[in-house]
This record gives sequence, structure tokens and C-alpha cells, in this order.
Amino acid sequence: MRTTRERTSRRALAPAVLLVAALVAGCGGGSNYKNDLRPPPPLNITASVSTGGIAVSPVAFGAGPIVLIVTNQTGASQEVTFESDELGATKPGVTQTTEPINPRGTGQLKVNVTEGRYRVRAANADINPAQITVGPSRQSAQNDLLQP
Repeated sequence: MRTTRERTSRRALAPAVLLVAALVAGCGGGSNYKNDLRPPPPLNITASVSTGGIAVSPVAFGAGPIVLIVTNQTGASQEVTFESDELGATKPGVTQTTEPINPRGTGQLKVNVTEGRYRVRAANADINPAQITVGPSRQSAQNDLLQP
């Protein structure tokens, strides 16, 4: 059995516990969170590899993240490379290559491109490469809803 004294001490302790809990919950207000702008939403760029060459759509767009979706319309497996195409550039170049894409199959690359010129080429030198022009950065996705 509890005595009256134990009940009284527990009742006195309850407000102190609530006060400590409120102080702990209020901590963390001194952070340096910045509401930095989000990057532009990813842009899907399509490419088709055929014996006549590589066709890309669109061939000009703004800088930011892209997803290059490649279809292989040839009868042989193909590796496709996305690379910067500027001599004497002030920044290091970009070079990314897909895994081998089976005939009638698809592959993709995710690249964050900056302003400049790029080339999409196949490992097979008989297939003509495609040229891409990237302009100034696209608009931020800061106020777009349902973005990943």
C-alpha cells in the first residue's frame, strides 16, 4: 500500500516532469537550415540507335538533371556513351556509358549536365553519333508539387 506521503511526492513530481519534457521538446531552434532552391526536375531525353546513326530528341534543352533513355534498334548489342564534346573546356568533361543494350532493348543513363555541347555515340564506330546542345540552367522545381 502506498502512503499519503508517496502520493503527495508523486503529485509534486508530475509538474516538474512536464516542465522538463516541454524544455526538451523546445530545443533545436538554433539550427542553420537554409531553404535552398531545389534543382530543376529531371528531363527525359530519348535516343534511338540504328545502323544509320543515333537520333536524339530533343537535341537542345537547359542544364540540369536528365535521364537519357536509349533504345537499340540494331541487330547487335550496343554500348552507348554520353560525353562532353568541347575542346579546351574550363571544366572537366562528362563521360558515362550504358551497360550493353541487347537488340530491341533499352538502357538509361542519369546525368547532371551543365551548359555546353555533348555527344551521344555508340561503341560501334560505324554508327554516326548525335550532337546535343545544353543551354543555361532550367528553372528550379522549388514550388512544384509531387516532385521526387
